[in-house]
Amino acid sequence: MKVIIDEAYSSYKEEIFQTLDNFENEGRKIGPGKRNVVKVVSLKEKKLNIKAFKIPNAVNKIAYRFFRKSKAERSFNYAQELLKRGINTPAPVAYAEEVTSVAFLKSFYVSEQLDYDLTFRDLNLEKKGHEEILRAFTRFTFQLHEKEIEFLDHSPGNTLIQINENVFKFYLVDLNRMNFKSLSFTERMQNFKRLTRERAIYEIMADEYAKQTGRPSSEVFDQMWHFNQSFFTKRDKKERIKKKFKQK
Repeated sequence: MKVIIDEAYSSYKEEIFQTLDNFENEGRKIGPGKRNVVKVVSLKEKKLNIKAFKIPNAVNKIAYRFFRKSKAERSFNYAQELLKRGINTPAPVAYAEEVTSVAFLKSFYVSEQLDYDLTFRDLNLEKKGHEEILRAFTRFTFQLHEKEIEFLDHSPGNTLIQINENVFKFYLVDLNRMNFKSLSFTERMQNFKRLTRERAIYEIMADEYAKQTGRPSSEVFDQMWHFNQSFFTKRDKKERIKKKFKQK
């Protein structure tokens, strides 16, 4: 197994290697683990988060072996790039890959475990202070766009929120799909599409994003809502098709 470790964690190399080699019996599993398995392990004085990506299909076994960077390597590299650009993410520790001469097998991404208070999914406009958090989240997304970061998995569980009195800190997780480029207004609006089905939340996000850009809030909302509706319509259609096939 190849293990690449951030220089700041070089003293953990042997422990990380041993933990990954015996991953099934290590740590505490968090989340459903339907596709990928995430565990928290304690090594020395640190708690580490280890994401084990599922073994890819036959085509991707070849692609990841010879032509594409693995999800684990991308997560590690993108985390380092985010930190360079002033965007928070749990500290990247290492990534590991297991391959044969002709195929890609397992991969792991290791980061520091982060304590947090909320995710976007937990936001509820009926709760005191949550609109303020939502507006801060929108400003955070604007900063991503200004720093030429397109977070393709900008979904409700992938931003962790820490709250300290009236100060909110946002951390991106699930990092393997990301582009670094200048974003058009249309691309910026598309980046909000998968966050929620709640119209009221989009009205607030549009109002706050408009303040950052100087565009009319109605224009921002129309674009955000258009891409949101298109996204969920397509997703619902796929779900209906899947159910029909399962019933047969």
